[in-house]
Amino acid sequence: MSDRSGIFAGDDPFAIARSWLAEAEDSEVNDPNAIALATVDADGLPNVRMVLLKEIEADGFVFYTNYGSVKAQELEQAGNAAFVMHWKSLRRQIRVRGTITREDGSKADEYYASRSLKSRLGAWASQQSQPLSSRAALMAEVGRVTAKHGTNPVRPPFWGGFRINPVEIEFWADGAFRLHDRFKWSRDEEAGNWLIQRLSP
Repeated sequence: MSDRSGIFAGDDPFAIARSWLAEAEDSEVNDPNAIALATVDADGLPNVRMVLLKEIEADGFVFYTNYGSVKAQELEQAGNAAFVMHWKSLRRQIRVRGTITREDGSKADEYYASRSLKSRLGAWASQQSQPLSSRAALMAEVGRVTAKHGTNPVRPPFWGGFRINPVEIEFWADGAFRLHDRFKWSRDEEAGNWLIQRLSP
């Protein structure tokens, strides 16, 4: 067993992740919940982009997007993904690798309803990742969907969530002389628990 203590202590990696995120919310200037999400296309070529993590559940990490986007298509095709969440202010990061499932039910409805009206209408207007002739064309589409859907639009059928169900979670914290602290949690499906290893920096 590793010598975990302090910020690494605990027997629930999701609780640790929530604790770190809560700390970052007090110190990061912008978007403490931003993650760099990595996917691969059908040829195995990687893609990475920043998205906002919206929930750390009891056993997964949830974010939302347009199901027609490149990221969504690659997630569906590969069935797995990875992300890193890095906080410069804390000098910490969390790396996650896992499988993908859709969050396309009441939880997605609730999150969509919690967004500002302009963001909800924007979700209807944007054909994410598709070619766009001009900014003016996008704003015209916003006007069209506003007239059509009014002030209480329902969640678009092409917009919802994805959940990353981790098989690995790594917690990293900066150390003096680049002797960083790293702990990798690997899910043992047969035993139904996590294996924890300290890694060399």
